[in-house]
Amino acid sequence: MTTDTVGVYLSKDHLDAHRMSDGAIHRFANDSGSHRAFMDWLVRCGTVDDMRIVYEPTGAYYRAFERRLAAAALVKVNPRQAQRFTEATGKLAKTDRLDAAMLARMGALLELEARPARSPILDDLKDLHTAREALVKNRTAARNRAKNLTLPVLKRHNAEQLRQIERQMAAIEREILELITADPDLARRFDILVSIPGVSAITAFALLIDMPELSTLAQGQAAALAGLAPVARQSGTWIGRAFIRGGRATVRQALYMPALVAMRFNPDLKAKYDQLKAAGKASKVAIAAIMRKLVVLANALLRQGRIWQPTLT
Repeated sequence: MTTDTVGVYLSKDHLDAHRMSDGAIHRFANDSGSHRAFMDWLVRCGTVDDMRIVYEPTGAYYRAFERRLAAAALVKVNPRQAQRFTEATGKLAKTDRLDAAMLARMGALLELEARPARSPILDDLKDLHTAREALVKNRTAARNRAKNLTLPVLKRHNAEQLRQIERQMAAIEREILELITADPDLARRFDILVSIPGVSAITAFALLIDMPELSTLAQGQAAALAGLAPVARQSGTWIGRAFIRGGRATVRQALYMPALVAMRFNPDLKAKYDQLKAAGKASKVAIAAIMRKLVVLANALLRQGRIWQPTLT
């Protein structure tokens, strides 16, 4: 049972801590030695196992802190949610110490649950995946430029740039695959994901890296976390159209093309798509439903530790 909450605001050089029970505040340097001092500060005031430590993932500044305190009850909150909580309290002033106090208050009042910190290998995979996404954007920009270039020298330079981007993407994809296959648990999860018709290795990368909670979620939670669960809109007698919102945009982007493939080659999902279209649903609504079924299916298969079979949907 958590008995106390500590809010921690992390910046490049410092971390500011606020303990909810007695209002104690303390500033530490954001380095490994000071992380040990922070742990000692917590121990002097109680049992670390009974404390909820709430923080925001600010840039890459939180990673060393997260790894050092991996055994503690860490609660990583979305910065947008923290900002809205602060706005709801009517507080206008903003300092690092006030932010730490507000994180502590948010964690205590909302009784936020701790989740295991990312493993170092997932952090490395996330860095590689982010680099690949940046290269995809660069490739798109270069392809668009190619349509308007007329000078031979510029065409040649743009083509060279495209070839370089493709080489870099291939190298990153190889590195991601090597890291996954070297880890038995990730390798098993990867094999399950790619067994689903329509889910390529690239899509499996995205699901493993950007949604590591898969296999631990309920059916509705998986869809909501991906931002694929329709949100109800109702007030009094007015009932608006439900639509998807929030969640993890990178997961939705990764599931779009697999949904199009699944509509053709996955018998169960093709039947579902045809059923929705026959009921008068718009194509984009039907595609979103297939994306939702894909992430729910992936979650179920990973939870069961089973390769996809047509009868499992």
